[in-house]
Amino acid sequence: MRLADFILRDMECILAKWEAFAMTRLPAAASMNSLELSDHAREILEAVVKDLSTPQSREEQAAKSIGLAPVPLEAIAAQTHAVLRQKSGFDIKQLASEYRALRASVLSMWMDACLPAPPNLDDVIRFNEAIDQALAESIGHFSAHVDQARNLLLGMLSHDMRTPLQTVQLTARYLGALDAGSHISAAAARLIQSGADLRTLLDDLVDFGRTNLGLGINIVRTHVDLGTTCAQELAQLRVAYPDGVFQLDVVGDCEGSWDGRRVRQVLRNLVTNAIHYGVSDAPVRVAVIGEAAEVCIEVSNSGPAIDSETLDQFFAPLVRGGIDEHPPGLGLGLYIVREIAKGHGGTVDARSDDGETVFTVRLPRSHR
Repeated sequence: MRLADFILRDMECILAKWEAFAMTRLPAAASMNSLELSDHAREILEAVVKDLSTPQSREEQAAKSIGLAPVPLEAIAAQTHAVLRQKSGFDIKQLASEYRALRASVLSMWMDACLPAPPNLDDVIRFNEAIDQALAESIGHFSAHVDQARNLLLGMLSHDMRTPLQTVQLTARYLGALDAGSHISAAAARLIQSGADLRTLLDDLVDFGRTNLGLGINIVRTHVDLGTTCAQELAQLRVAYPDGVFQLDVVGDCEGSWDGRRVRQVLRNLVTNAIHYGVSDAPVRVAVIGEAAEVCIEVSNSGPAIDSETLDQFFAPLVRGGIDEHPPGLGLGLYIVREIAKGHGGTVDARSDDGETVFTVRLPRSHR
């Protein structure tokens, strides 16, 4: 008996086994009814039958095995199945286990039905290909929906935390302005610095969520002077890091069309990175250099040399420098810097040698 004929003949028995197995996927399955447990199983199997019944050359089979053939019907049904399973509370291992159980039960039942004749090996190969394709599509869609839900949660959490953070920062500045003794002033300074670190973290989380959702970094261009913009941000950083030493040099014409708020975010991320990873008693040097077609912002700090491979990895998301160091942050700062530079049509790179590490951001005066 050919496998397609067997599946059609014993469809109800196969579906009953699917449902019985799905019922064991706890705790999600505990609150699901029969229809929900057998969700899209029939559509997936009917699509597999159609696939098995369609003639396929060796060339077509080879193309299908490496993903060059059109997406089959069982894959489309599996995509919807994955979304519904994710909404029902299944985890990705439970989702995969359904296909593993389906494969085993169908093949074992069919082989028993074929006795004493041997099963058709081509049917086995094509059935496995169909299940593998359905499983891959299910996992892909399941993971995408989990990622989207996580990114939306991070975005909402980061946004909603801004208001209480602003209250903390304003209260800390108020306490710092009072003549209430050195202990109160020192405590206020710590609150201000911690608030600045938390603000940077929240800004990075919001932007990381936007990039993962495919929205990109939002750039709103206005006419700004980057020399003045960077001076304003350094003034804020001096308040947040009173023990830090910052040097600013502005050279040439630094006026143009950029997103001033985003450029301040770039400088804030680069300078805080330099503070956390540089020599503590050495200054952080900022240079804003106006050139004919672009303006360069360089942030440098003193410290041991960093190899080029490690420097390149710094721009990847969720990468933090220094295994034995634990500065505040999630390893998103330099990734956000790169995305903001790209949003302006610019670039960012880094170099490091004995005694100094320099990050250079190049922002074109015009971008098409």
